[in-house]
Amino acid sequence: MFCTCLDPANDDLKYEAAINISQLITLEDVMVNLKLGPNGGLMFCMEFLEKNMDWLLQQINKHKNHYFIFDCPGQVELYTHHNSVKNIMESLSQYGFHLCTVHLVDSHYCSDPGKFISTLLLSLSAMMQIELPHINVLSKVDLLAQYGDKLLFGLDYYTEVLDLNYLLEALDEDPLTRKYRKLNAAIISLVEDYGLVSFIPLNIKDKNNLVKVKNAVDKANGYIYGSGEERSVQALLACAVGAEYECERVGSMKDMYENFAPVE
Repeated sequence: MFCTCLDPANDDLKYEAAINISQLITLEDVMVNLKLGPNGGLMFCMEFLEKNMDWLLQQINKHKNHYFIFDCPGQVELYTHHNSVKNIMESLSQYGFHLCTVHLVDSHYCSDPGKFISTLLLSLSAMMQIELPHINVLSKVDLLAQYGDKLLFGLDYYTEVLDLNYLLEALDEDPLTRKYRKLNAAIISLVEDYGLVSFIPLNIKDKNNLVKVKNAVDKANGYIYGSGEERSVQALLACAVGAEYECERVGSMKDMYENFAPVE
């Protein structure tokens, strides 16, 4: 496995990158030389990478037949309505990569109904824009205890994105968000009509949970079907069509936080 850093703003990597976009361009250089701000600079960097895909493919050729993780910038505009990242992913797909998007969402957004609805809309927008198999991950679930008194529902409500009208009722309790009830209702209706967004919880301290997230990613990008590893037909079919029940997916973490759900 090789990690590839495609974030031109990351000048303090916590991992060893086999390929680093900083060898091609950095955000700091763009901001200094072109007098751009951070957001405009990041967009320029990704547009520059898109125009110089030959450089990236040459670097990839040095590490053929490996599993690649592409660490991308966190600026949301790059995934909602800017085309460079989408075009870069399309080029990689045409080159032979079987890709999937892993979208990390901080679990603290669950503590605020308005923020969670915004997160749902962002996730849906990215899924529609990038047009790749997509995994939404609710990260830092081990820290949810810090927001326990603010969580209105159990963990499964947020991971499965259950009836969002309950969130609409919660927003009505705040005079500020109550003014935008029609807008909130329209956003909720949009998310529910598509029915695409759900989350896999991630607790970095739970090895079994990490394996579940990894398996979900491998299933989404097709790696689980790779011929390079021996797998029985039964195992492949189980991974391909086997239903994973909510209690298995959320696992023990649900028990850790279900006491935060209101008791009727």
